[in-house]
Amino acid sequence: MARPRKDAPIDLSVTHELSVGLIERLTCPAGVPKAFLRDKDVTGLRVRVTANGAKSFVYEAKLKGKAISRTLGGFPLMPIDEAKGEARKLAKTVKTDKQDPRELERQQVAAIAASVAAAFVKDEADKLQASANSLTTGEVWAVYLAERRQHWGVLHHADHIRLSKAGGEVAKRGTRGRGMTIAGPLYPLMGLPLRGLNAPTIEAWAASEAKTRPSAARLAWRQLKVFLGWCSEQSAYADLLPAKNPAKTTRSREALGKAGVKQDALMREQLTVWFEAVQRIGNLVTAAYLQTLLLTGARPGEVLGLRWEDVNTKWKGLTIRDKVEGERVIPLTPYVSHLLAALPRRNEFVFSGTAGAMSKPHKPHSIACAVAGIDDLTLHGLRRSFKSLTEWLEVPAGVVAQVMGHKPSATAEKHYTVRPLDLLRVHHEKIEAWILEQAGIGFDAKATTVTLRIVNA
Repeated sequence: MARPRKDAPIDLSVTHELSVGLIERLTCPAGVPKAFLRDKDVTGLRVRVTANGAKSFVYEAKLKGKAISRTLGGFPLMPIDEAKGEARKLAKTVKTDKQDPRELERQQVAAIAASVAAAFVKDEADKLQASANSLTTGEVWAVYLAERRQHWGVLHHADHIRLSKAGGEVAKRGTRGRGMTIAGPLYPLMGLPLRGLNAPTIEAWAASEAKTRPSAARLAWRQLKVFLGWCSEQSAYADLLPAKNPAKTTRSREALGKAGVKQDALMREQLTVWFEAVQRIGNLVTAAYLQTLLLTGARPGEVLGLRWEDVNTKWKGLTIRDKVEGERVIPLTPYVSHLLAALPRRNEFVFSGTAGAMSKPHKPHSIACAVAGIDDLTLHGLRRSFKSLTEWLEVPAGVVAQVMGHKPSATAEKHYTVRPLDLLRVHHEKIEAWILEQAGIGFDAKATTVTLRIVNA
């Protein structure tokens, strides 16, 4: 029999004796995402080909009426004989032992998931010269961050680094008394081969992380899904992963659960005791930061990142570095101006520490709230308080959203409403004056002269 031409079509409706030449000729028919070439020798063994030409050995069978599909390995990395051997093992497990190989694999992964902690690769450039099969998730993650950096904001990029860092660094703050940082939620996956990121591995990781830090794990899981989607679009990595994103499974989502709705916010009747407790904090910068947070409605990190160059006393504006629009300008209201004028100018940051910006004052705020008899009020709860307290006033919702940096929620707001800074100031100063009045703070905006001064540390 003459040898078939390389461009000769293959009849996918019948079984075939698998050979290297036959698989090399296999192509995906136009108009479909993938197709299968069935093996004549081993029932259930197939060669899957996708529209982009990637080929893998898979095993398919049914157990108790449910379809089972397992990817065995990519072609030509996996020899045909090895694929047949793996398929026969799975056939015995399914047909003879009546067991689901996926469940067996989940049990194995769950047993070792707690001990997965490989060192994060520091020399990414050197490691990326290794073969595709030895590429670790951490190596590809470093390439991903570098390639996407230009499309991300500073905070979004920092989140990716924070959630994948190794930990183990000595630190005085932010460690809850441990004295050393802990690894990010994604770090246990960084040392694994990229091709090892299958659904059972990710499901076991999600179940483990959800026990101790579900909120951070949910954010890490969302980042992981996007990362794996990016990998599937890169020719260098597409063949190392299953056709379907292994992070997009019901088990992973259910293991991590849903985020609870937070309701912490200051009530109008709590303003007096809160201001009194905060103003008694021994640190002037901390007290000013907390009050500014409440009176601007900005995010904690946005206020913390304020620089002196962002404070415009001539036009009475504050430039906020925004995670949504890049930056926004809000009014510099009289009382906030008064607070900032009293701060020391030790460095470029308005709310400064001994070196750079101060750390988020979670503990001082918690102590102040305890003194005031207020339970479970977070720093972000002060932003929520600003929005909630404006409900007492007849302030347009669009004004509040623009001051706080929320995306416009209607066509008219997005395309037809333009509010200059002076118009925002009319409403914002009204909000500030009302909050101070409810807090029992006597402050005459007209009588107060605001000047910024340099104070040596």
